Amino acid sequence: MRDRSGFGWLALIVSILLVLLGIATFIWPEAALESFVMVYGVLAVATGIMDIAFYARVERHTGFGPMTALVSGILSVMCGFMLLVYPSAGQWAMTLLFPLWFLTHCISNLTHLNWVRLTAGRASYTISLILNILGIVLATLMLLHPVLSAVSMSLTIGFYLILLGVDGIVLALSGMGR
Repeated sequence: MRDRSGFGWLALIVSILLVLLGIATFIWPEAALESFVMVYGVLAVATGIMDIAFYARVERHTGFGPMTALVSGILSVMCGFMLLVYPSAGQWAMTLLFPLWFLTHCISNLTHLNWVRLTAGRASYTISLILNILGIVLATLMLLHPVLSAVSMSLTIGFYLILLGVDGIVLALSGMGR
């Protein structure tokens, strides 16, 4: 069997950065939207590349890939580059685009939970299932109440980043990278 530990390390590093960024967002909520726009952009690009890589790997081995992973990856890369190119528009874009990114990313993760259960076990499957359902609920609330979303954006994004990071850490440490 081929060694895939490089992909596991990348997922672990990105996930740890997501947790740290989520904690920083809780600590400095008033400055988070302004000072972390560039970091959010970089992380969006990184998670998008990981989703696209997942799609390519699954498609190469099975002949078809989960299309939601590809769509989620493309949206993540687009959001990330938009934040990097137009940081002043980042606050406005977060109110509209990040709920869509959260939603597509969680749906993408849910579509490949069978792979998680087969490769990482039932505990990782259950944790990933719960975290991604919470992410879908959070993203839906942000889309349905954009004013509330704008007011509580820092806390909402911080909470989701921690959930996304914990999910990634659990998957990276579960043996999927071996």
